[in-house]
Amino acid sequence: MGKQYDHISEKHIDFIIRQQLFFVATGMSEGRINVSPKGLDSLRIINPNQVVWLNLTGSGNETATHLRDDGRMTLMFCALEGEPKILRLYGQATSYLEGSEIWDAHIGRFPLLPGARQIILMDVDLVASSCGFGVPLFEYAGQRDALVEWAERKGDKGLREFREKRNKVSVDGKPTDLA
Repeated sequence: MGKQYDHISEKHIDFIIRQQLFFVATGMSEGRINVSPKGLDSLRIINPNQVVWLNLTGSGNETATHLRDDGRMTLMFCALEGEPKILRLYGQATSYLEGSEIWDAHIGRFPLLPGARQIILMDVDLVASSCGFGVPLFEYAGQRDALVEWAERKGDKGLREFREKRNKVSVDGKPTDLA
C-alpha cells in the first residue's frame, strides 16, 4: 500500500543515499514528457523539503526547458537490491547556471565533475512511497566512467561548443536556460 508524506524523513534519506540510480521526470503542458536516469554523485538533500541536483552536460537539455515552462519535477528512486521499495519526490524546481547565487551556494556540495551544466534546486511538496514488488533485482557493479571521460576529453571550450550546438533547444524546439 502506498503512503504519502509532506516531507523527506530520515528513513527516506537513508533509502535515497543507498540508491546508485534515480530518475528525473519533467514535462510541459504540451509536448513530450522526459524521463532520464541519473547516477554519479549528483544529488543532495538540503532539508526535509528541498533537494539539489547537479545536472551534467548530455545529449539534450529537456529538464531545463520543462522547468522554464512550469517547474514541475518528479524524482524517483527504486530499490534494485534488498527490500522492494519505490520512493518519489514531487515538487517545483528551478535550473541555475554557473555564476548564479544558487550555483555558488551549492556547487561545493558536490565532487568536481567535468561537464557540470546546471544546479537544479527542487522544493519538495509531496513524498510518496510504494511497494516496488515488480522492480527486478540487480547487482550494482559501479558507476560508468564514460560521461566524465567524455567531458574531460572535450575540455571547457569543447563543452561550451557542444552546449551551444546541442543544448540550447529541446527536442520540441523550445529554448532551454542556455539559450
